[in-house]
Amino acid sequence: MTHVSVIGCGNMGGALLKGLSKTGQYTLTACDLDPNAREAVSAHCSKTTSNIDAASDTDIVIVAVKPNIIEDLLRELDLSSDQTLVSIAAGVPTDIVRTHTDATVVRVMPNLAAETRNMAAAVTKDAVTDDVRMLLDDIGEYVEIDEAQMDVATAVNGSGPAFVFYMMNAMTEAGVNGGLDEEKARTLAAQTFKGAAETVLQSEQSINELIDAVCSPKGTTIEGMNTLWESNADEAVVNAVLAAERRSQELAHDHNAE
Repeated sequence: MTHVSVIGCGNMGGALLKGLSKTGQYTLTACDLDPNAREAVSAHCSKTTSNIDAASDTDIVIVAVKPNIIEDLLRELDLSSDQTLVSIAAGVPTDIVRTHTDATVVRVMPNLAAETRNMAAAVTKDAVTDDVRMLLDDIGEYVEIDEAQMDVATAVNGSGPAFVFYMMNAMTEAGVNGGLDEEKARTLAAQTFKGAAETVLQSEQSINELIDAVCSPKGTTIEGMNTLWESNADEAVVNAVLAAERRSQELAHDHNAE
């Protein structure tokens, strides 16, 4: 079994640990200074610790801390050239991480759906290893991209779940306003997003072709779509992604300037 440690057991680190634990293919060590964070993931790990040295003796070390503290942490982390360090810090370029370690560095942008093994992830293709590919494949879908594309990937799949939750909440509220019980409206909205996403992944049709397939002439769907087409909904979503991308670029600039 591959031994993986996750340093930083907040929302994203915790999601990775929980997802990986469900595969039964990994020995997991969780490292965090916060005892509450360790307790929250303890059932999913072989070991929890507050000692960074205890978390560094693994095949793959995933650093899941905030971008503003990653360099300080890396200075304390002593890894060898036969280990792999996976950085998920938004906006922190691979070259910055490499200056602080002898390990093979792989930059990944995952998302919270790692917990349910439905994660969408982007990984820099120039240094990704087979072990990391296998790990990502075990907890979702991933794409290999150039380092220069990581900012937009951070916005699309890293920040994207929040944008989807926002739209899902709007559909739930519409159902409730129409008389549905809130829990039932939420279930219908969530399963609709889940089913639509799976359809996109499995279909060879474009998304626009799939929209057309749902829209019967003079039917209910086309009436709703006409409202969306006449609105600025698509522009708002694009702007949300662009805003997240700009923030990732700002974080990268901050680290390069140091």
